[in-house]
Amino acid sequence: MNNSNYSHRDLAVLWHPCTQMKDHETFPIIPIKKGQGVWLEDFDGNRYLDAISSWWVNLFGHANPYINAALKDQLELLEHVIFAGFTHESAIKLAEKLVEVTPQGLDRCFYADNGSAAVEVALKMSFHYWRNLNQSLGQPQKTKFITLENSYHGETLGALAVGNVPLYKETYAPLLMGVITVPGPDCYYREVGEAWAEYSARRFALMEYALKNNADTVCAVIIEPLVQCAGNMRMYDPVYLKMLRKACDKYHVHLIADEIAVGFGRTGTLFACEQAAITPDFMCLSKGLTGGYLPLSAVLTTDKIYQAFYDDYQKLTAFLHSHSYTGNALACRAALATLDIFQQQDIIAGNKTLVMMMTKMAARFQDHPHVAEVRQTGMIVAVELVKNKHTKESYPWEERRGLRVYQYALAKGVLLRPLGNVIYFMPPYVINEAELTLMFEVAWQGMQLAVKD
Repeated sequence: MNNSNYSHRDLAVLWHPCTQMKDHETFPIIPIKKGQGVWLEDFDGNRYLDAISSWWVNLFGHANPYINAALKDQLELLEHVIFAGFTHESAIKLAEKLVEVTPQGLDRCFYADNGSAAVEVALKMSFHYWRNLNQSLGQPQKTKFITLENSYHGETLGALAVGNVPLYKETYAPLLMGVITVPGPDCYYREVGEAWAEYSARRFALMEYALKNNADTVCAVIIEPLVQCAGNMRMYDPVYLKMLRKACDKYHVHLIADEIAVGFGRTGTLFACEQAAITPDFMCLSKGLTGGYLPLSAVLTTDKIYQAFYDDYQKLTAFLHSHSYTGNALACRAALATLDIFQQQDIIAGNKTLVMMMTKMAARFQDHPHVAEVRQTGMIVAVELVKNKHTKESYPWEERRGLRVYQYALAKGVLLRPLGNVIYFMPPYVINEAELTLMFEVAWQGMQLAVKD
C-alpha cells in the first residue's frame, strides 16, 4: 500500500474537518503511517516535521515512550466505565493533580470530551449557578455572555456563539444565542511605539463599559488568555487579565478562562493566567492535556460554584450535563503521564531555551517588506503577511497566500498550516535546534514564494 492507494480510499468515504474537500482534486491528502518525536512519516517514506503539534495537541512528540507505557498499563486494568455513580483511580488522581497545578482556588474538576464540550460545560455551569442563586433570592435572571472580538471557543453551537471569527460563525448565525461582543486588547493594532501593556490597558475601558451597563444580565465573560489562537494568533498583555479579574469581581460576573490552546506551557508558564496572577471562576482545559493522545477536557471551578448545585435531589439544582465517555480511563491515564513529564523534567524551565531560539530565528522575518508583524508569546510565534507593510493592508483572502506556504513546506518536509495569511509555529516541546532551524528556514523560503507576485 502506498500514499496514492490510501488517498483514493480516504476520499471515497471520508469528510475531513476544516476543509473544502474539492481542494483535494488538485493536491493530494497525505496518509500518515507512523510518528516518532516531532516527525510524521507517510506510506511513501516521506517525513514531515510537525511544526504545529498536530493542531496544537502534541506536547512531547509522537509515540512518546512514557505515555505509551502508561496507556499499556491502563489498558490491562480498565478502558472505560460509566462515570455517573462510578469512578476509577486515574480519574481521581488526575483531578487531584489538576487541582494542585492550576491557580489556587480551582478545587473542583468536571470532565468532558473535547475543548468545545468544555466551553459548553463552563457556559452552562455559569448560567445555572446564577439561576440556582437568583431563584432563591428572587432576583432577575442572568442569561448573557460577554466575549471579545476575534475570539474562538469551538464549533458546537454554544461555543460558536461566544466566538467571533466570521469564517466559522456567520453561516450558523441563525442558530446561535445572542452575545455581547467587546473590542479586544489585540496588540496588532497598537500605535507605533506603544507598549503592549499600555495598549491592552487602554483597551480595557471598552470592557469596563460593557460590564457596567450589562452586569445585571451577564453570567460571565469568556476569554482566551494572552493569545487568540484561531483568531490569527493575535496576542495581548497580561495586564488586561488583571483588570478583567478585578472588574468581574466588582460587577459580580464570572470569568471563564479558555486555556484549551494556551494551557500546559504554550505561553511560557504552565497556564497563561499565571502571568497575571489571577484565578478565573472557570478554567477550560483540553488539547495538550493528554499530550495529543486521546480526547479529554476538563473544567476547573471553585468550591463556591460547586456548592450552589449541592442540595437535596428534590430541589432540582443538580448539574445534569453528561457525555458517554466522561472521565475515560485511558484518556485520564494519558493526561496523568503528560503531567508527570512536566514535573519530572521541569519542562517549563527547559522550554525557556527553546523560546529564545525561536525568538532569534524569527527575527529575520521582521524586516521583510511583506511582514507587518512578528509576535511571540512563549512557544508560539506568528508572522503576519500583508500586501503593504506600512498600512498593514492585507492580501485578499481569495488569493490564499498561506496555502502556498503550506504546500511548499510539505514538499520540503515540514507541516505548517497557516491561519489565512499568518504563518505560525507551535512545535512539540521535544524539538531540537536543528529541527527548529529547518522549520524556520522552510517557512522563510515558502513565504518568499508566496509573496513574489
